[in-house]
Amino acid sequence: MTDTEFMQIALALAGEAAANGEVPVGAIVVKDGDIIGRGSNAPISQHDPSAHAEIQAMRNAAKTLGNYRLVGCTLYVTLEPCAMCAGAIQHARIARLVYGASDPKTGACGSVVNLMAEEKLNHHTEVDGGILAAECGAMLSEFFAGRRKMKQ
Repeated sequence: MTDTEFMQIALALAGEAAANGEVPVGAIVVKDGDIIGRGSNAPISQHDPSAHAEIQAMRNAAKTLGNYRLVGCTLYVTLEPCAMCAGAIQHARIARLVYGASDPKTGACGSVVNLMAEEKLNHHTEVDGGILAAECGAMLSEFFAGRRKMKQ
């Protein structure tokens, strides 16, 4: 499968998050062409500030592999990871990160800060952003527009 095809799967997971009232972010972990972990945002429903889609997908992948190190894996996520998720990606030793929309408010992979390029850190994940960025961004924009409309 291609990066675009994998991102479409992450987008479907983001849609599930939105249907559950969560910010629509979805993520998958891929190793050797196989999806080994899936996640969608769930901090509200799980009462857990760490339940971001990336964390959920990495937890799922780690259970699949029986190892907290996700060496040789690629993480696909619909939104640029925050600092918490970027740190977890590095600790898990994810080889490659592919994200959709940039996050100008909390993005930690180049938008606000770039933890992936910090030379002092001992692991450096390859980063490719902008895959299906318009679709990923539109889902987020529509979600927040709907929220603002409900408040009126």
